[in-house]
Amino acid sequence: MQVIAKAQQAEGAVGQAGASRGIGREGPSLFDGVDLHALAAQVSTPCHAYSANAIRERIAGLQSAFQGLDHRICYAVKANSNVAILQLMAHHGVGADIVSLGELNRALLAGIPAEHIVFSGVGKTTEEIASALAVGVWRFNVESLDELQLLQEVAQRHGVCARAAARINPDVDARTHEKISTGKSENKFGVSIDEARRWFANAGSMSNVLLDGLHAHIGSQILELEPFREALTRVEAFRRELVDAGHPIASVDIGGGLGVCYRKGVDHPIPAAEYAGLVRVVFAEFQGTLVLEPGRYLVAEAGILLTRVIRVKPGVDRSFLVVDAAMNDLLRPSLYEAWHEIVPLVGGDREPARYDVVGPVCETGDTFARGRAMARCEAGDLLSIGSTGAYGASMASTYNSRPLAAEVLLDDGRYAVIRRRQTMAEMIAGEQLPQVWNET
Repeated sequence: MQVIAKAQQAEGAVGQAGASRGIGREGPSLFDGVDLHALAAQVSTPCHAYSANAIRERIAGLQSAFQGLDHRICYAVKANSNVAILQLMAHHGVGADIVSLGELNRALLAGIPAEHIVFSGVGKTTEEIASALAVGVWRFNVESLDELQLLQEVAQRHGVCARAAARINPDVDARTHEKISTGKSENKFGVSIDEARRWFANAGSMSNVLLDGLHAHIGSQILELEPFREALTRVEAFRRELVDAGHPIASVDIGGGLGVCYRKGVDHPIPAAEYAGLVRVVFAEFQGTLVLEPGRYLVAEAGILLTRVIRVKPGVDRSFLVVDAAMNDLLRPSLYEAWHEIVPLVGGDREPARYDVVGPVCETGDTFARGRAMARCEAGDLLSIGSTGAYGASMASTYNSRPLAAEVLLDDGRYAVIRRRQTMAEMIAGEQLPQVWNET
């Protein structure tokens, strides 16, 4: 790691709560003790930066909230799959919730033990199931009868027993964005309680699958406790029904979904202690293992996207602030119309202005904000786009042949590059001109 912040600047950041590490709280341009102007000068923009301390503190807060309960935290790898982030999770006893063979390989490479990995997702293939069985993942969250039958076939072929949980769809509205709602009957995830009941009734016919768990995940970025209460109450009622019918349940996976603050004064996340309190009440009679799958909650607010102003473009009705980051670097505003705080890292007392903040990609949707009020900006100014640690780099692409941005990890005034900026050669490494034509 390379130190680029003065010791006296970093000193004030050490030991502060994760939420206090945001831009403007440590200083005008400090993040986890690192001077962002110096960072941008050395790494260049756009780049993703993550606070190791903010992630650690979120992990510790969740572990503390569930202290005394038999529980496992399995980080949802899709939120941010950088191997360095996964290694940080592993070092603090956090497992992984995966949805692909690629995520399995990343988790193992980062040092997360296979026995701390749960495999979710509606489209598991024969190859993925076989690979997961070969390394000994802890359990599979099964989402359809076809998948359950395939799991039995593959496990039998390999002479092993797969542990499985039935993902039920409790038909609960998570009151979040429709594209990240997963617990309603119209969504593709899980099965009805009626169907799951039939699975357990026929579980004895499966020689190589131990169906002894339940799983439910109703959505992401949930800011109200009531949807959790409704969903988890239905899961627990079904668990008791199964136990009474002679089907012991060893684990209940309650998913993730805890929201974070993207917009100050508007988003009010549920405190971890309140969520844990609800879980304690609902599952007071449960003697097995509770599984949590936080993703966004652990990493979103720990990340920022640094970008520079290319130019200010006056328009007829509005002014456009054109920056060097684009929708290929951060898709959420375009995909979900999501709000991210945008902070100009400029000195002095500049007068206020209002901009549409846009990137250089040739799409009208390449817009980070519309009519956003902020300090007046000039070409070359550095900006921070907040809460991009989740679904930022992990959803990035090379659209418009733009290289993937660098990613850096910050830790008490130090930084380390954990993904170098992609080169043109790396971008086209898999491409080639036609050399051999094959007949079908």
